Amino acid sequence: MAEETKPNPESQQPEQAAKAKPAPAARAAKPKKEKPPAIEDKPFTEFIEQHFMPALKEAFSSQGIEDMELSFVKEKLPIPGFGTDEECWQVIGNWQNGQRQFNLYFLDEDISGQKAFSYSTSGGSPSTIEPFMIDERKVNLDLMVLYTLQRLNAQKWLVRN
Repeated sequence: MAEETKPNPESQQPEQAAKAKPAPAARAAKPKKEKPPAIEDKPFTEFIEQHFMPALKEAFSSQGIEDMELSFVKEKLPIPGFGTDEECWQVIGNWQNGQRQFNLYFLDEDISGQKAFSYSTSGGSPSTIEPFMIDERKVNLDLMVLYTLQRLNAQKWLVRN
């Protein structure tokens, strides 16, 4: 005949006691402070005007470009033959008395949406519109500034090789 084993009540008491007592961290838990929303979560126009443009201007200053003029406007795309009447938000930067200009287009009125880039020299027509930051899943202020500087540096407008 098989022996019956009965649970030993004394051996289960420490386990049950441990389960019954709340953990010290749970007792002393303080309410978490709510983090302020990220600046990228602010309304689109507020983010661009209050954060992106000042950060971009500061980045240009650190590159030695002091005469940078930035504007934020809602206009049609300045590409000849582009057949749409829709307007989109644009950050337009020019320096060297207007000899160099770039446009950063926000087609979706959202920093995470579709963006495009063009440039021009000597007051001429803008270059072909190129996609901008298409591979980034999470867009933040620092990345937008970095990508803008990288794109202009690709034209050898900021640093000579």
